[in-house]
Amino acid sequence: MEIKNKDLKFKVGSCNLKIREAQMIRRLSELKSVLYDQKWAEKAADFPVYYVWRGIRETKYIRYDITIIPAQMLGKEFPKTKGHHHINHFPELIKVLEGQAIYFSQKGRGKDVKDCWAIRAKKGDFVLIPPDVEHLTINPGKRALVMANWMCKGVKSDYSLFEKMQGACYYYTKQGWLKNKNYKNAPRLRFERPFKEFSLTNLKSLLCK
Repeated sequence: MEIKNKDLKFKVGSCNLKIREAQMIRRLSELKSVLYDQKWAEKAADFPVYYVWRGIRETKYIRYDITIIPAQMLGKEFPKTKGHHHINHFPELIKVLEGQAIYFSQKGRGKDVKDCWAIRAKKGDFVLIPPDVEHLTINPGKRALVMANWMCKGVKSDYSLFEKMQGACYYYTKQGWLKNKNYKNAPRLRFERPFKEFSLTNLKSLLCK
């Protein structure tokens, strides 16, 4: 499902969004370096993989964003974000607004990964991404994933490891989870549960340490 009408408007909660006003539209051409199915990527026509609206709401310290990932396969791999880590060590709080999500994180040094985990979440669930991890979001469902995140306004992202290693240490594909052979070590993938509730009071102390 590609959203082709740039003037399309829709409502997410109390937020009125317009495709034309998305601060970031990440296209296939920008994700080719992190994909599992390189043969497909070489021949596929370019298209928007996901959309991000940043700073829909802001306080002095916290930013509220919305991301939409349509359910359009990337060859044999399920649609995902490019993946990054926060270079200034800040965590991130996420809530699934519509659809399903898998939040994948890995921790280590370069190609030597010490730990990796995935959290499967659905509408209403919260996920807290800790500081100092590489992370990405996957849409494993048959409909668009809509999610919100809260983060410190000072957050800056570094995509270089996943670009260098052709993605994370695992891919989520039609065959299930597959190891990325470019990594020296990919430990056994473990699974965690999302939070069903999460207090949104005092986010500054949680996210801007």
